[in-house]
Amino acid sequence: MSLEILNEDSVRRLWSKTYNTQGKPDWSHLFPYYTEDIVFQDTIQRIEGKEKFMAMCQRMAQRCASLNMELLNVIQKDNVILMEWIMTMSFTKYPSTPLYGASRLTLSEDGRICEQRDYYDLWGDIFNNIPYFKGPYRRFVAKKFG
Repeated sequence: MSLEILNEDSVRRLWSKTYNTQGKPDWSHLFPYYTEDIVFQDTIQRIEGKEKFMAMCQRMAQRCASLNMELLNVIQKDNVILMEWIMTMSFTKYPSTPLYGASRLTLSEDGRICEQRDYYDLWGDIFNNIPYFKGPYRRFVAKKFG
């Protein structure tokens, strides 16, 4: 199987096929674009290795009633591709929660993704949708870090 060269256009096209209106994402067409020693990191975890990365994606899909992503911007400089996105997660007992974030994809010499770093404010975006948490959380963050 010959892979497309990853660039702004192909990333936008490939990632747009991942999330559908039926809810559950399908990443299977993306996994060949990751190296076996992929390093994935976000605000809550660091994962090394393609099998562990694929298992993490599966767990995320299972936890959500639905999961959708809107790509806002995709830009590339040399072997780094940046994606800005809004990911909306729906859970069984809670309202839909939009997470605003970005992903940095670092390409290896063979053009596949060897590192993915996701940036987002997990707790702030979730607490914005929970009554009685939003105000106290934002005041705490402003007082301690603002």
